[in-house]
Amino acid sequence: MVSRKSISALMITKNEAHNMERVLQNLSSWADEIIVLDSYSIDQTCAIAKKHGARLYKRKFDNFGSHWNYFLNQIDIKTEWVIKIDPDEILSDELKLAIKTNMSDDNIAAMSFPRLLFFFGKPLNIKQRITRVWRNGSAHFTNAIVNEHVIVNGKTKSLNDLMLHFDSPSLEHWREKQNRYSSMEAIALAKNQFAYRPSLFGTKDERRMWLKKHFRFLPGRFLIIFMYYYVVKGLFLSGYSGYVFSRLRADVMRYREYKYYELKNRTKANLV
Repeated sequence: MVSRKSISALMITKNEAHNMERVLQNLSSWADEIIVLDSYSIDQTCAIAKKHGARLYKRKFDNFGSHWNYFLNQIDIKTEWVIKIDPDEILSDELKLAIKTNMSDDNIAAMSFPRLLFFFGKPLNIKQRITRVWRNGSAHFTNAIVNEHVIVNGKTKSLNDLMLHFDSPSLEHWREKQNRYSSMEAIALAKNQFAYRPSLFGTKDERRMWLKKHFRFLPGRFLIIFMYYYVVKGLFLSGYSGYVFSRLRADVMRYREYKYYELKNRTKANLV
C-alpha cells in the first residue's frame, strides 16, 4: 500500500562518504524513507547510510539515465511522493516546508525549485531551476549517459525556496569528478546520444542539445563559455570564486572536445 502524503528521498552513490553525514542528517527527520542505490563504494558510504536507517541497494553503474530508471522501476517505493537528491545537496528549511505543503495539492504531479551552487565553500551568484519532486510512478528519465533529465506526466509547480548544492570538498575532487563527466559527455557526443532531440528551432531543451552537438564548430567557443558564466550569468558578482568557476567551466568544455576527438581518432585507427 502506498502511504498517502508521504515522501521518499532517492539517492545514487559511489564513494560519497564525505557528503553522507550532512545529507542524511538533513533528510532524517523530514523524509518518510531514504533509499540509496550504491554503485559498490569502497569507502564508508554504505556504512553511513545504514547508520542513518537508509534502505540500501547495490547495482553496477552503467549510465545515469538507465541507473535512475532502474531505481524507479525495480525498487519498491512505498510513498506517494519521491524526491531525487544527490549526496552533495541539502534542502533549506523553507524548501522542506514548501514541499510538504504542496504535497496536498492533487492538481500537480511534480515540483521544481532553484538550486544554489556553492564553490570554494561560498555561494555563487548562480541558480539553476530543477525538477526533483514528483508523484511516485508519474516520471521517468531520459536514456542519457550523463546529464539525464526527468520527464513528468502532469503539471509541475514552481517553488521559490532553495536547494543548496555543495559541489566538491576540494578543487582536486572537483577536477576528478569533472574528468569523469567530460569523458561520459565525449562518449555521448561520439555516439550522437542526447537527452533530447537536438533542434535549433525546437523547445528550449532541444535548442540546448543542438548547441551541445555543434559547439565544437563555434569560433571562440571557450572564451564565449567563460563570458557566458562570468558576465551573462553574473558570476563576476561572486568575486574570485566566480572567476575561477567560470574559467573551469570553459576548461571542462575543452576537455570534452579533446576527448571526443580522441575517441573519433581511435575509432578511425581501429578501422584501418
